[in-house]
Amino acid sequence: MTALYDEIVTILSRGGIANPATEAARIVQAAQASTPSDHANTGRAMAERRVAGAPLAYLIGHEMFMGIELIVAEGALAPREETELLGNTALVAIRSCGAAPRVIDMCCGSGNLACAIAHHLPGARVWASDLTDGCIAVTRRNVEHVGVSDSVVVAQGDLFAGLAGFGLEASIDVIVCNPPYISQGKLASDRAELLEHEPQEAFDGGPYGLSIHQRVVKEALPFLRPGGTLLFEIGLGQERQVKMLFDRVNAYEEVRFVANYAGAVRVVSGRKCID
Repeated sequence: MTALYDEIVTILSRGGIANPATEAARIVQAAQASTPSDHANTGRAMAERRVAGAPLAYLIGHEMFMGIELIVAEGALAPREETELLGNTALVAIRSCGAAPRVIDMCCGSGNLACAIAHHLPGARVWASDLTDGCIAVTRRNVEHVGVSDSVVVAQGDLFAGLAGFGLEASIDVIVCNPPYISQGKLASDRAELLEHEPQEAFDGGPYGLSIHQRVVKEALPFLRPGGTLLFEIGLGQERQVKMLFDRVNAYEEVRFVANYAGAVRVVSGRKCID
């Protein structure tokens, strides 16, 4: 194992991977688990794919998020550690809602937020929705894997259209949304590498990176109860633009920014007006 580990560290280092030692250990472990009789060749192949740009989570097939292990597969965005800020901010908001809170995870991706919320707040009822077959398939696998199938309903559709017929109107306490927020211009230039391995739908936020935010701010209103909260993850520098989207609708109050440890605002929330 030590020789293989050292070899993979070298491959990753030469390929410019930022944390070669940590990633090499995870690759070796995954290779041994998947193909015990030929783990050396499997590990080398995984390292080469990593150097070529494949997300580590896709290679090993799972990722930790907010303390739970999630299945990761192509067709859905691999969960990012940065999104834990949105998840933890949502937990605070949901805990203030009392017993049996009702939550929507819109643009659920791999179901990471829905599963984490249901895991940490067993009394919550969660509806997770996304557009693509790939996201829905991975989310359903994770709901079963995490053991929250009694708490999470998975639906498919174009934003809230997937939730029509569930009788959720004016009853939702919290809507959490991690939408695509990279502009089409950036995806065609300096962020083009993202599309080589992960689905375009997970990143493409329209001409200015805010197309989905703009829709969700409006389309969430019929589902939120008065005083209910909508939370978004946003890209760097988008906080004022997203606040303007809230303000223009004239149906939200207490729009707030939440910054990460580096001081960058990555979450914006607003409460539906009571009156």
